[in-house]
Amino acid sequence: MLAPGCARPARALGAQVVILNASNPGEIESAFETLVCQQVGALVVSGETFFLTQRNRVVELAARHMLPTIYPYREYVLAGGLMSYGTHYSNEIHKVGSSTGRILKGEKAADLPVQQVTKIELAINLKLAKTLNLTIPEPLMGRADEIIE
Repeated sequence: MLAPGCARPARALGAQVVILNASNPGEIESAFETLVCQQVGALVVSGETFFLTQRNRVVELAARHMLPTIYPYREYVLAGGLMSYGTHYSNEIHKVGSSTGRILKGEKAADLPVQQVTKIELAINLKLAKTLNLTIPEPLMGRADEIIE
């Protein structure tokens, strides 16, 4: 569930990286069983749409196994996840819809401007942090765009 490109920097910090993939709900269950067996200390969930569609299950399994997890979209935190650092998924979908509408009205896709994410947001669920017995550092709290208590 972690992007493969993350392994090198983590190893440089002395952390062991376990990369697991899942493409169906059963594989999510198996991935969490592996994480527990390997006593993984934290989880980073990738931005794959599949995980977003399964966010309630992923959030529930992470909480059940007391596994601190960071997600790519705030929708996970709204579903009860610990923290997210990324864009609002709904905003990105709106941009896709807007571009699609322009194309359907006759504009050429090649003439549309390339759009880039302009705002990255940090959301923190303090209620879950307390359940996990985690203290969120004040500098991180100060940077949060949204805190759920």
